[in-house]
Amino acid sequence: MKNLIATLMLGLGLAFGGVNAIAQTATEAPAAAMETTEAAPVAAEAPAAEEAAPTVDKGDVAWMMVSTILVVLMVLPGLALFYGGLVRSKNMLSVLMQVMVVFSLITVLWAVYGYSLAFGGEGLIIGNLDRVFLMGINADSLADTFTDGVKIPEYIFVAFQATFAGITCALIVGSFAERMKFSAVLLFCAIWFTFSYLPIAHMVWGAGGYLLDKGALDFAGGTVVHINAAMAGLVGAYMVGKRIGYGKEAMAPHSLTLTMVGASLLWVGWFGFNAGSNLEANGGAGLAFINTLFATAAAVLAWCIGEALGKGKASMLGAASGAVAGLVAITPACGSVGPMGGIIIGLVSGFVCLWGVNGLKKMLGADDSLDVFGIHGIGGIIGAILVGVFAAPGLGGTGGDDFAIGSQVLIQAEGVLITMVWSSVVAFVAYKIVDMMVGLRVTEEAEREGLDITSHGETAYNR
Repeated sequence: MKNLIATLMLGLGLAFGGVNAIAQTATEAPAAAMETTEAAPVAAEAPAAEEAAPTVDKGDVAWMMVSTILVVLMVLPGLALFYGGLVRSKNMLSVLMQVMVVFSLITVLWAVYGYSLAFGGEGLIIGNLDRVFLMGINADSLADTFTDGVKIPEYIFVAFQATFAGITCALIVGSFAERMKFSAVLLFCAIWFTFSYLPIAHMVWGAGGYLLDKGALDFAGGTVVHINAAMAGLVGAYMVGKRIGYGKEAMAPHSLTLTMVGASLLWVGWFGFNAGSNLEANGGAGLAFINTLFATAAAVLAWCIGEALGKGKASMLGAASGAVAGLVAITPACGSVGPMGGIIIGLVSGFVCLWGVNGLKKMLGADDSLDVFGIHGIGGIIGAILVGVFAAPGLGGTGGDDFAIGSQVLIQAEGVLITMVWSSVVAFVAYKIVDMMVGLRVTEEAEREGLDITSHGETAYNR
């Protein structure tokens, strides 16, 4: 634990000491011109009228609290059960533990320094440490929404964004499931969160962020969450190595029932993930909400059709996977495209992600245990690129009259490329550091017996 703390503190100093030389001063808007009349000559010399007090709507507050709870539901138990059902029974408990504890670890780190670096101050790549330990935030602090003059309590914004950080790191667990040390999982997630999630989140959503200023569209985290996590998972699958017996022994999911339950909870919770990202309970949230419903349903159908055409049968595993693929793909686009555009994105993601977990996976040659890259990586890329097409007003999107598909797609592609490269490099370095400190992989004997017993001394089921 001392080594972990020392590593994090040293890394923070090295990474952000030189990056954060960003101007923090903001120029104030000139006062509005005052109308002068003979009856009121003093008005010309009077100071500008005070700005109207910000509006805090109780409906927005309630919706954001519910949305935050829904995202927690996505992770616990949604993601945990979805992943847990896909592994062998001897590793079920280990997956549940990794998802739950990783989410908890990142939530605490978010409060300590994560929120400050992601959303504090301005900067091209990273924020600052002005909000470390949530300093300066209290029950009266307010955070901006997408409507001028409309605010929400900052504590709620902090909590909502904490769940995004937590689920992103928990997603990575699926790539190296059944073979990585518990201590290594936690140490890796702490390092990767600090040096990959926080910079990408700031670049896409933070004030002065490079991709935000470029005009990149990512409504709820296609790049920040899904592509970011998928690249870290893919690198991990290579560096941790294949499971013993992979490709030779049967490694079928031990409970598709739990996987279906987990996928269903993910779908329910995703309404908070996507519609909550609107930060207000209004028509924008309604658009994200309906896209989350329609695109996901379309992806389920597309995956099942693809399986039926290719294998002769549609599977429950395929339907659940299709649902997640659709949810991932619509995430960056849900607030920017119309419902018909959302359905097309869902259909494309269902077919392409099916190829991603079959053909592409074989081409890559990595043991991505639970297809994190095939679903979250490919789905995230599809959504991030296609939002540049279907956000066009002529196609039902919310883009302005000057919206240009070609230039927007190029901006979206730049965001995807930056995220893929950044996450991969950080992940590679982080895995190397973890390997040197505690080792990445459990012993062969422990892997064969199962991580439930060898790592946690418990079993998911009584035998």
